[in-house]
Parts: sequence; C-alpha cells; structure tokens
Amino acid sequence: MIDPRTHQADALIGELRREGSGRLTIFLGAAPGVGKTYAMLSRARELRRQNVDVVVGIVETHGRSETAALIDGLELMPRARLEYRDRIFEEMDLDAILARKPAIVLVDELAHRNAAGSRHERRWQDVVELLDAGIDVYTTINIQHLESLNDVVFRITGVRVSETVPDLVFDRLRDIVLVDLPPRELIERLRQGKVYVPDQAAQALQTFFSPSNLIALRELAMQTAADRVDSDLRETQAARGISGMNVRRRVLVAIDGLGQSEYMVRVARRLAERRDAPWTVVTVQTGVIDEARQQELDQAFALARKLGADTEVLRGASIADALLDHAGRSGVSAIVLGRTRERPVARMFNRTLTQQLLQRGAHFELTIVNTPEARARSRRESHAPRLSFTRHDSALVLMATVLAVAISWLAERWVGLDDLSMVFIVAVVLVAARTRMTAAVATAVLCFLAYNFFFIEPRFTLHISARQGVTTVFLFLVAALVAGRLASRLRMQVVALRAANTHATALQELGRQLASAADLGQVLTAGRSALQAAFGGPAWVRIGDDVAVSEGAKLTDTDFGAAEWAQRHGQATGRYTDTLAGSPWWFLPLRNDRGTLGVMGLRFAADNTRLAFEQRRLAEAMADDIGQAALRTRLVSDLETARVSGETERLRSALLSSVSHDLRSPLSSMIGSASSLANYSEAMTAEDRKSLLETIQLEGERLDRYIQNLLDMTRLGHTGLTLNRDWIGVDELIGSATSRLIRYQPQVKLKIQIEPDMKPIWVHPALVEQAFFNILENAAKFSPPDQPVEVDARLVEGKLRIDVRDHGPGIPEEERARIFDMFYSVERGDRGRHGTGLGLTISQGMIGAHGGSVEALPGNDGRGTTIRITLPLIEPLPQKSDAQPD
Repeated sequence: MIDPRTHQADALIGELRREGSGRLTIFLGAAPGVGKTYAMLSRARELRRQNVDVVVGIVETHGRSETAALIDGLELMPRARLEYRDRIFEEMDLDAILARKPAIVLVDELAHRNAAGSRHERRWQDVVELLDAGIDVYTTINIQHLESLNDVVFRITGVRVSETVPDLVFDRLRDIVLVDLPPRELIERLRQGKVYVPDQAAQALQTFFSPSNLIALRELAMQTAADRVDSDLRETQAARGISGMNVRRRVLVAIDGLGQSEYMVRVARRLAERRDAPWTVVTVQTGVIDEARQQELDQAFALARKLGADTEVLRGASIADALLDHAGRSGVSAIVLGRTRERPVARMFNRTLTQQLLQRGAHFELTIVNTPEARARSRRESHAPRLSFTRHDSALVLMATVLAVAISWLAERWVGLDDLSMVFIVAVVLVAARTRMTAAVATAVLCFLAYNFFFIEPRFTLHISARQGVTTVFLFLVAALVAGRLASRLRMQVVALRAANTHATALQELGRQLASAADLGQVLTAGRSALQAAFGGPAWVRIGDDVAVSEGAKLTDTDFGAAEWAQRHGQATGRYTDTLAGSPWWFLPLRNDRGTLGVMGLRFAADNTRLAFEQRRLAEAMADDIGQAALRTRLVSDLETARVSGETERLRSALLSSVSHDLRSPLSSMIGSASSLANYSEAMTAEDRKSLLETIQLEGERLDRYIQNLLDMTRLGHTGLTLNRDWIGVDELIGSATSRLIRYQPQVKLKIQIEPDMKPIWVHPALVEQAFFNILENAAKFSPPDQPVEVDARLVEGKLRIDVRDHGPGIPEEERARIFDMFYSVERGDRGRHGTGLGLTISQGMIGAHGGSVEALPGNDGRGTTIRITLPLIEPLPQKSDAQPD
C-alpha cells in the first residue's frame, strides 16, 4: 500500500517543478470556429492593460476581421521564413522569442505541423521548449487533436485526425479555459462564412459539422475539461496533505501487435488518467514475430512513450505467466488487454489467456477491451481463416516432405526398413526447429498424407485396408503434431534467450571495458567501441570537450545542432524522433545522478527505416552505463586533484618553514660574523678574526649544501638526471664522502669495513658520492659522540650493498617508509631540526636513477638505524668500453 506521505511528497515535488518552468494555459474548444483565438486575444489585451509583458508568437486569423482587430496594440514577433519545394512558408520564430523572453507568449493552433526545415516537427514541441525556458504560454486547441481521443473522434465523426498533441503536454498546464458555443450557433456562423469559405462550409456541414457530431464533441470537450479540473483538485489536496485520498496503483496494458495496439494504448491512457495512476504498456514475446507485427509494436510503444507511459518487452513461454509475474513485481492493480482470439479446444480446457488470468489473477482488476473493427475482423477471419505463411516457409515444408518420401523409399528398397513413420516425424521436427508452428502443422499434415499415400497398403491411395494401419497413421499424425509443437516451442525459447543474451553480452562487454577505463578519454573510447560493435554502425560520443568518433564518420552542422539539443534538453533527437529529424544520426543524452554529462550518437544504414524496441532499450541502457562511468572518472579526477592540491599545499608550507629556519640560520651567522669583522676587526685578536672567518666559511658551505639539495630535488622532480657513467673504486667512493664529512664534522667517529678485492663499479661518481654523503651525514648527526658510524660495503648476490649504521634513538617501524618523503618532519634521522628534510629523498632519487634502492632497517640489537644502499653492477656497452679501469 502506498504511504499517503509519499503521495504528498510527489505532489509537492510536482508543484515545485511546475513553479520552476513556464505556465501553460490552454483555450479548449469542441470544434473550429467556437472562438478560441478570439478569447485568447481578448485575455491578452486585458493583461496588456495591466502592464504584463505579452507578445504574439503566432496567431492565425483566417481572414476574420474581428479577430485581426484584437491584435492591434499587441507586440508581434517576426515570423521565420522557410523555403521548401520552391515555396516560402512562414512559421513561428522560436529563437527570436527565446531571445526576447517575454512574460507571456501567444501561440495559436497547438497541433499545427511545422514546415520542413523547422527545428521541431510539431508546434507543441516548440511550446514545450518555451515552457522549459520559463516563458508562460497561451495556446489554443480543438478536442479532436488530443492524442488519446483520436479513436473516439474517429468513431464519432468518421474522420481520422492526423495532427495530434500528446496528452503529456496537458500534464504541464496550469489553467484550462473551455470556449463553448452551442451547436446551432456554430452552424449558423459556418453558414455565414465566419469559419470557412462558402464552398468548404457547405461540405463541412455535410460531414464534420453535423449537429450530432458537434453535440458529441462538445460533450467530449466538457468531459476533458472536467477531468482536468478534478485532477488538479486531487493534486492540490494531496500537496496540502488532506487525508482520505484514494491513490490508485499502476495500470498495465498488454498489446500483441495484431491490429489494435495503438487503440489499446489510447484506451489505457484515458483509463489511467481517470484513475490518476501511472501506467505501463507491455508485450509478451514467446518467440520470433514477423516484420509487420514488430513494426506495429514499435509504433504503439512510441505512441505510449509520447503519452507518458513506460514500455517493456516481456519474454516467456506463457503469456499469462509473464503478465502476472510482471504485475506482481510492479505494483499493478489493473490489467487491460484486448479481446483475444479464443480457440475452441483451448476454451474447452480453460486454457485461453482470459480464462487463465481470471483463474489466477484474483488480486488484479481485469479489463477486456473490444472494438467494432476487431469484431468485424474476427467474423471475417472465422469465415475465411488464413495461415501466416511466407515463401520460405512454403518451400521448406515442401522440401521436407519430398525429402522424407525419397529417404523412406530408399530405406524401404535398399535397407529393408518396415516402419517408416520415424523418417517423417524427423522431417516434422526439423521444420518445427527452423520455423513457426503453423509450418510445422502443415508439414505434419503433408507427411501424414504422403506416408498414407505412398507407404500404407493399398498404396497410391488414401484408403487404409487394415484397422492396424488406421491406428498407425493416426498415431503418427498425433506424434508428429506433438513433436512439432515441442520443437517449435523449444526454438522460440532459444530465440528469446538468444535475444536476451545478445542484450546482456553487449552490456557485459561495455561494463568490462568501462571498468578498466582510468580516465574520461578511455571511457569515451570504450563506449564508442562497444556501441559500434553492438549496433554495427558508426558511433559518436562526446562529454565536454572530449570526443570519440568512429573512423571515417563525419557530422554536419545539422548533426551538431541535434547533438547540442539532445544534451541541453536531455531528450533524444535526430533520426527516429520528432526533433531535428533531418539528421541521419540518432542522438541520446548521457545522463547520471547529477544530470546530463554529454551526448552519444548512432548512425544506422539508410534502409533501416525504423528503430526496434530492443535496439532502443539497449542503446538507452548503454548510454546510462557510459554516463555513470564518466561520472566515476570525473569524481576520481576531482579527488586526485584535491589530493594533489593538498599535498602541494603541505609541501609548500614545509618548504617555506624550511627556508625560513634552515636557510636563514647560516645567513644570520654569516652576516653577524662579517659585521663583527667589519666593525671590530682592529680590536680583535688574530685568533678571534680567524674564528669568525671559519664561521663564515662553515656556514657558507652549509648554506651551499642546502641550496644544492634544493637544486637536486628540482632536477629529480622535473628534468630528471643525466647519468655520465665512469669507473670508480668503492674504496675511493667511500673515502671521498667520509673525507667531506670529517671536514664538516671533525668530531665524528667512523668505522669502515670494505670487502677486499672489490672491483670498480660503472656509475655516475658525483651523484653516487652525493647520495652516500647525505646518508652518512644523516647518521652522523644522530649518533652519540662516543659511538662510531659504521659503514659496511660488500657484494651480495651480484649487487653492491653498503650499510650505514648509527647508534642513535632509531626510527619507529611505522615511520621507516615515510622518512624518504620530502619535508617529513620528525625529530629523528634526516628529519632533525637542523635539516631541510631533503637529504634522504635526494639519495633515494639518485640511487634509483642507477636502478638501485635505498631502505631503512633497524639497527643491530634493536639500537639505532641502518640505511641500506643496493646498487646493481652494470657493465658498459661494447662500443663505449674504451675507458678501462686504472
């Protein structure tokens, strides 16, 4: 049961949505000439006197002077001039109105069909765009142009109206004005020439404008206006939370594509409207259907979507089971279906669709709809039954029968086979497995006659001499029919599963490609590739400025215009639609939870005149998947950008902190010492002057190392390192670095062990020495004064390994990997208060450029830290081997 609060929330959301768009006012009439345009212009003049911004988008006066007089004083928008087949047509200039953006625009004749070359095929689509732009619209329409009443008007007047407006447009109106005129007065106006010219008026009085027709249309218009007022009242009460509302559940209508599908859709629309209930149109496919039936289903589905319904294709072996299962899952209260063709045998055993639904659908309201056309067709078919046969089916039936006769004759003559019935049953099964049930039945009958005529005594007659022979041939017929039925049913199930598998496979392949897409460009490429493979034609996908298009596919300005429209309004455009249908591409918006991200386009072969429902559903599902994948990559990109921004800010703060402390300290010492020498050198002893000069030199060298570290990090992070390799001995490398350290820190103690007979290494000497020096200096800073820094160099598994151990406080295990990060500030190791936090990072980059590694390990006996350098032993290329070790 639906919670009343949920319905109240839906009603409030509907009110808010209507408040965010333009308001539609419809002047409704029962027939032409009742005064709809006159009433609309009169209302516009009143608003104009109240200083409301009203313009005339388009109004047709049809030569009526009193109507033309009402236009005087109102602002007229210029009309667009379109050339088609050497003729000039004037239509409403939609872009000019959107640019002017008045408060209210008058648009006459809502059901009008626009001239070729217009943006939209119908004027009601122009009105929808104006409403979406926030412009109020006043428009006129006659009751016969309402889509759901098309069949009713046809039964009343005998005239099929081609220009119709979907009921979905009526769902957006805020006010409806019923313009009424008694039939006698309307007929009098017609005779006076105020509606049509005299010749047309005389003809209209004999057909459409007969008194009975006008009375029926007048009642229909009043009923429609009353239903709309009642619907508005229910929505308003629901929005205010008034209790006692009887909220209806979903209406389900089933169609079969056998001649009355569109009529069923219109009936269901009126039924759902009266009940204020959502509705769904479905068809159940138990196998393959012919082209004409599929085309009718596609047209009915298109009409249903235009009228505001959901559409679905159900598959299953039983129509009743499929309908009841779907109804149970979807919260359906009423099932509407047309009067089915009931076979006598099925009716005898309670196996007709209607009987099954009545027996098993106790929780559903069942509505059976019939039409005079359907009854007449049923009577014609009962007098002249026909089988749905194609040339292919007929050829297959004859070929199977002749082949069975030939094989039976050969088997009887050369093999001595007496029971030949199995040969004919196999023929029936083969035909049933390749075509429809009607062909299988025809094959069974022909094989039965052939078996009787050629192989049952007396031969070459249809007479059967023995009672056993009669039993045999009739049992053969029953077996053939049963086998054919089972084979045909199995084939239909296989075909249905194959279609479902194709749909699932295409979505699975798309999902697999999208799952591995790391960025938006890869998402577009994967989407374009999957669409092209699934639909066998060029595909085009665009999100923002990124585009993926099939090779050789080109889009014209018209195509780009249709694509822009689809993305901006979130609706399908181009081919197979009513919007910018001149484009050969079919465009779909790429939506997600945040709105429309982009658009995709598909181009089918020129001879593909219609888009099947399965293709439409697959394309829409793939568009949703592409949109969700694009949103995922965009979110990942945003998160990565935020992470990099945060990391950059952290590094910037750390660098500023380092510069403000570690670089200013030596500068302050140097400036202070130089100032003392400049001002008091004559009063100082030689020893004091020497001390100050040593301070300036040491602090200058310290400052030089800091600046060199920053430059090295710049080279590592941006330009990379150029390795100028040369031979150098390990003892020479370690000796050079330790000599530099002793010069800066004379008090440091070192304990060096180098494996004897170690060969020189092929490295960039200056870089490796700098890396080793940074690690050595780091260890010296935090070793106790009485404990030495240990250096152990040896070959392990064909690689050079140098361990630098200190006896300091050590580094916690959870922080060992992080000490190689830039500016990682702790009170240990290279992250001490006197360092920039770059030494180990630089060392790791320099050693890494040689293909080696640097890692932090615990010291011996759990004390201190061991920094391990591992370098691969690389031999120079032969052409560069002229440099030999000394």
